[in-house]
Amino acid sequence: MRELTNTEAIDLVGRFEAGQETPERMRADVRMLGSLLGKVLRESGSPGLFEDVERLRAATIQAYTDETPEAFARAAAIADSFSVARADEVARAFTCYFHLVNLAEEHQRVRVLRERDGRPERESASDSVAAAFVRLSAEVGDETALERLQALRFHPVFTAHPTEARRRAVSSSIRRLASLLDEHETSRRNGADERRAERRMLEEVDTLWRTAPLRPEKPSPTDEVRAVMAVFDETLYTAIPHVYRRVDDALQGPGAGNRAPVVKPFVRIGSWVGGDRDGNPFVTASVTRKAAKIASEHVLIGLERTAERIGRGLTLDAASTPPSEALLALGRRLAAADEEAAGEIAQRSPNEPYRRILLLIARKLAATRARDADLAYRDPEHLVADLRVIQDSLVQAGAARQAYGHLQQLLWQVETYGFHLAELEVRQHSAVHARVLAELEAGGERSELADEVLDVFRSVAFLQERYGPRAAGRYIVSFTQSAEDLAAVHRLARFAVGPEGTPPVLDVIPLFETFADLQAAPGILAEIVEHPEFASRLEATGRRLEVMLGYSDSSKDVGPVAANLALYQAQAAISAWARESGIELTLFHGRGGALGRGGGPANSAILAQPPHSVDGRFKLTEQGEVIFARYGDPAIAMRHIDQVAAAILTASAPSNEERNRAAADKYAEVAATMDVASRERFFSLVKAPGFAPWFARVTPMEEIGLLALGSRPARRGLSVESLADLRAIPWVFAWTQARINLAGWFGLGSALAAVGDEGLLQRAYAEWPLFRTMVDNVAMSLAKTDDRIARQYLDLGDRDDLAELVRSEMALTREWVIRVTGGTELLAGKPVLQRAVKMRSPYVDALSLLQLRALRALRAADEGAPVDPEQQRLLLLSVSGVAAGLQNTG
Repeated sequence: MRELTNTEAIDLVGRFEAGQETPERMRADVRMLGSLLGKVLRESGSPGLFEDVERLRAATIQAYTDETPEAFARAAAIADSFSVARADEVARAFTCYFHLVNLAEEHQRVRVLRERDGRPERESASDSVAAAFVRLSAEVGDETALERLQALRFHPVFTAHPTEARRRAVSSSIRRLASLLDEHETSRRNGADERRAERRMLEEVDTLWRTAPLRPEKPSPTDEVRAVMAVFDETLYTAIPHVYRRVDDALQGPGAGNRAPVVKPFVRIGSWVGGDRDGNPFVTASVTRKAAKIASEHVLIGLERTAERIGRGLTLDAASTPPSEALLALGRRLAAADEEAAGEIAQRSPNEPYRRILLLIARKLAATRARDADLAYRDPEHLVADLRVIQDSLVQAGAARQAYGHLQQLLWQVETYGFHLAELEVRQHSAVHARVLAELEAGGERSELADEVLDVFRSVAFLQERYGPRAAGRYIVSFTQSAEDLAAVHRLARFAVGPEGTPPVLDVIPLFETFADLQAAPGILAEIVEHPEFASRLEATGRRLEVMLGYSDSSKDVGPVAANLALYQAQAAISAWARESGIELTLFHGRGGALGRGGGPANSAILAQPPHSVDGRFKLTEQGEVIFARYGDPAIAMRHIDQVAAAILTASAPSNEERNRAAADKYAEVAATMDVASRERFFSLVKAPGFAPWFARVTPMEEIGLLALGSRPARRGLSVESLADLRAIPWVFAWTQARINLAGWFGLGSALAAVGDEGLLQRAYAEWPLFRTMVDNVAMSLAKTDDRIARQYLDLGDRDDLAELVRSEMALTREWVIRVTGGTELLAGKPVLQRAVKMRSPYVDALSLLQLRALRALRAADEGAPVDPEQQRLLLLSVSGVAAGLQNTG
């Protein structure tokens, strides 16, 4: 097949992009950003780079639309024809293009959210907290619905799991481009100088192109802490109280802002960044203390600035807004503690008591950050008490709008974040505890490991004393397999402080990860709650208990289908045990961003949970690229929090619980058949002799470990001969890069075929939320696969039997998913998502072809020969690009 002429190529690309039915304004953004990148490639790339990029782009689009072997072979031949240096540049160009397309998509989402905001006729609010409250009220009555709303809790926990393939420098450049894209749209709308905005964007696109896409070295845990802090500073600090405000506005109508809010703060932020030491030797007790210090500094700076800003604007005269006796007493107390500043402020605001007091409070917050014991707040509860005095005085004086306006948002911020911002959670592997306990009980000289483990408990005690009890105290035990694994934490805490010391207050949380551990969970829990220290803590918290479920390792253990079913059954069994035992249970979902790690839309997953497994409380891990995708932009963050909170409220509605209960009973036999068939199929692959080294050969699994994604290692130590110690992230990441996505779907085709009744499965899809969510997630995962690309990766191995097993299961799963969901292709019922996948696929193909040529060269090298650094760099560049294109890593 001949190569297209330049005119034919331009025409093909134009027809392909026009055929994706993208919203016109988004298409214009993509076109403009693409043209800016093209100009940069001509100006800053080597001679002929732009033309080579366009040749490969046209060829992959033609191969995607043509689907003939000849078209695919021609695209592969173009990729193979480049020198390594040129292939490097082409890979970088496509990666930049994906960053720009992702930006345009995000901008479109924000644009739609802004247009809807405050316009009920445009708002699709069926999944908002306000709409969920109305529906719940209709079922349980207004009073009960309000009680549930005020007890609502959404608890995202940010982790440093290494799934963000972009450098922070690249992310910062993209954020600057996002601001410039906003300015460009404003200039077009207002008739201002568009050329100035485009010139500045061109400069930033050039900066993006010139920024090295790969990190030169792995980030330290402290770097990871600061990366998460950027999300807090830029979005979460203001976005979360805005969510509360929007919900309150919707529920109170015209009275909102003029009376006490009905919404109580329902978001709590947790963090494993700097606390998760399971398999990460770089997270030490010192790092944990430093992480807490950094977080506290960030929130105290925010609270100080907010108090000062509100204070400067609260210029209410004492004659028009008389202060209460309590407010006057508060003013005297604050002035006595900070006499010189109080005198200066009083001179500038002689008859403005509210302004004076808030400015003095801002100074107390500055002193709290500086650890000035004479002036600092002892804890956030004392700050809340002072703000309540101001609020009550304003209400008594008739200034309700000032009481429940910006001041209320400051109160919400203090109640949400305290002085610690995010509760720092510690995680450690049960085997480490067992090893250290055995050493301590044997006596003798302590190892470095034992000293470090004990120092962690002393650090938790220090953090609780310095930042308050909410700052730390949750302690997760990975691979919990017995009640002794949990009791060991309390025993170690006592060793840490000695016989005369007081251990820190600990909420010990089991993490059940494997299939066997999930099944054993209720028995382990029943045993541990009888343990004296565990029971004592239960009573102190009003019998509240957290239990964490691991999605990643269970999926790697038995396959995604059996893992999903096992997780549902475990949640149902644990929830039933908790209700019988009078325990207020919170299930903590260890979900990743990728579908093979429990990812996918959180709100639909919540609504598919077993009865009484949510009960108004939902906690989950958020990591890597998911943190920035969900919380990186204020409008998107607010929408995400609103949707998840609505799902949490709806999940416990009697109608939703009855639907899940009835469907689970009705389709129990279907579930049992799927479980057995999917596990058998999965085991036939992963337990086949030689599977582990074959997997490492046909995917870039080993090379992914070379990417400086995060501070923790990709393995816990075993060789490539075993998958047992391979972390779930590189397991998922490697299959994603090979365009196979096996971790997200393998076994479902065999499971559905084993049931065999298409009508029954279609009814299950309509009636059974768990099944529908599973099938929809698999459809999304399969839509991002490509059989022709996958075959190229599988051909790198010498196991035709395993390659055929993978490809036949992929085809079977695709066939059955289409039959169950209806239509003629994947995602037929989700046109927006389908369009996004189709628009990206040929461009991802280009990067996959470049990755394949590098992988072939590396695999062809003689054993023991030095690695070709140019081929390795090309491979890593393509990994980063494919991750950007698919918007999924691990």
